[in-house]
Amino acid sequence: MPESHAPGGETVPRPSPHFAHWPARLPHNITTPATSLWHNLAVSALRYPHKPATVFFGSVMTYAELHGQVEVMAAWLAAQGVKAGDRVVLLMQNSPQWVVAHFAVLRANAVVVPINPMNRSHELQHHISDPEARVAIVAADLTAELLRANAQLPPQQRLHHVLVTHYTDALGPTGLEPTTSSLMQQGVPQAWCDWLAQRHGMVQWEPLLSDVPPTITDWATALACACAPPALHSKPSDMAVLPYTSGTTGLPKGCVHTHATVMHNAMASSLWGNGTPENVMLAVVPMFHITGMVSGVHACVYGSGSMVIMPRWDRELAGQLISKWKVTHWTNIPTMVMDLLASPNFAAFDLSSLVYIGGGGAAMPQALAQRLLDQYGLRYTEGYGLTETAAPSHVNPPDAPKQQCLGVPFFNTDSRVVDPETLQELPAGEQGEIVVHGPQVFAGYWRRPEATQAAFFQLEGKPFFRTGDLGWVDSEGYFFLTDRLKRMINASGFKVWPAEVEALMYRHPAVAEACVISTPDPYRGETVKAVVVLRPGCAGTLSEADMVAWCKENMAAYKYPRVLEFVEKLPKSGSGKVMWRQLQDQEHAQRGLA
Repeated sequence: MPESHAPGGETVPRPSPHFAHWPARLPHNITTPATSLWHNLAVSALRYPHKPATVFFGSVMTYAELHGQVEVMAAWLAAQGVKAGDRVVLLMQNSPQWVVAHFAVLRANAVVVPINPMNRSHELQHHISDPEARVAIVAADLTAELLRANAQLPPQQRLHHVLVTHYTDALGPTGLEPTTSSLMQQGVPQAWCDWLAQRHGMVQWEPLLSDVPPTITDWATALACACAPPALHSKPSDMAVLPYTSGTTGLPKGCVHTHATVMHNAMASSLWGNGTPENVMLAVVPMFHITGMVSGVHACVYGSGSMVIMPRWDRELAGQLISKWKVTHWTNIPTMVMDLLASPNFAAFDLSSLVYIGGGGAAMPQALAQRLLDQYGLRYTEGYGLTETAAPSHVNPPDAPKQQCLGVPFFNTDSRVVDPETLQELPAGEQGEIVVHGPQVFAGYWRRPEATQAAFFQLEGKPFFRTGDLGWVDSEGYFFLTDRLKRMINASGFKVWPAEVEALMYRHPAVAEACVISTPDPYRGETVKAVVVLRPGCAGTLSEADMVAWCKENMAAYKYPRVLEFVEKLPKSGSGKVMWRQLQDQEHAQRGLA
């Protein structure tokens, strides 16, 4: 059936049975604003200058203050030579500075390259060189790792400027040495005081700098910039963010997202969650991650809500913040909910302010979802999306969710299930590959035309993105995930791509061959296992525990193999390819999952 068009030019997907369960208060399609993402912050600051934009422990930043800091930081970026379209690395945990830096890059007409703060120097090299970034904004505790990566690159690929912030910069006058007493006065729980204080001390950069070091600037100095910000001329079609996603082969690929693709899902997420300026969101999903960035930061700013920011997950802190700040909306990973409900102090937390709770990355256990409904009247709203789709492409209707379900196609989104070989659409109930067409789908992989071409195909005259996930759709239009075409491991919502882990393992001098698979984990859902063949003469010189320790030192915490097995040889096909599927099936059989 051909596609029609709304008056505003947005594509309208074909009729589907899922609209029978669509929220009655919402239109089936929306028209995305023809402005840049920066305008959302500008409008919110104009309308609600004194309203809290961010809350960080006990420190509040209003929309007027956020707007002012962003303008100054954009001016500083321009003074360092950042021009329209330039890529700027952003490397830090969730914090008000992350929000300031993110919007400052957009205000400077440039492109945000959000990086996972768990990445180590070997991983960071690619995130500097591939986008050809010359400026980075980084937290102090991560600067040493960034500089180590920078020094290992050829001179022509290195960063020129690095802006460093301490998390305590958001808790009072910058440059002052924090004490436990001063932090507790800012509403910081005792357990977090040491974490914040120990990361305040300036790392000694000198041993880590190359012969031509980048210029290091601290946050307070940049905030004192007296220059004027550049003229704003970003268009909806201009690139806004370049998040990286790994794949079945090779190094991570940058996903080109424009102001328009992110804007669509920011607006859509705000509407879907009953977005109003009175929303108070617990911002704990990592902001570097596409969900935290789009459905979290951008949706909240679009709706003029308040973000209660957590740098990383801590169930006691989460319970305290929800109770104190009367959090209304919480997007999360199901394991966070499991952890919070298991707290020995759970009875002391007041969750009565919550009106919307949902997330994705892993299935919500049915018993837990039922407990939320019975005890709090909350229906956990599961969704589904990829970095390539700017977070949600599917989401459950809040008033009619199905458990263990991806949901229905989001606003303006057409999704099908097709035969992965013939690419022909399959009827309801049959398993195939989930494919997506919609205004939130990325423009392609950064400078990877072959990969971009392979990721799309034409169906009924429209380009559909191939997710690589296998699933089926029921008679009511709800989608369900069953398996993956791609070799991807889902560890607590973090996507781990075996090819990338294997490439990093080959850096160890004792590794001859490595094959990475998944293994069940009672908490993470599944975790990473490496099956390793050692080089001749290396057997007996190191243990499996030694190899795991090396991986932990050289890989992001969510990525390194928790389980490792030495073998004499790996199973291979007649063409010499490692038969990873055979190893995976054996692992499942041993764990009783066959």
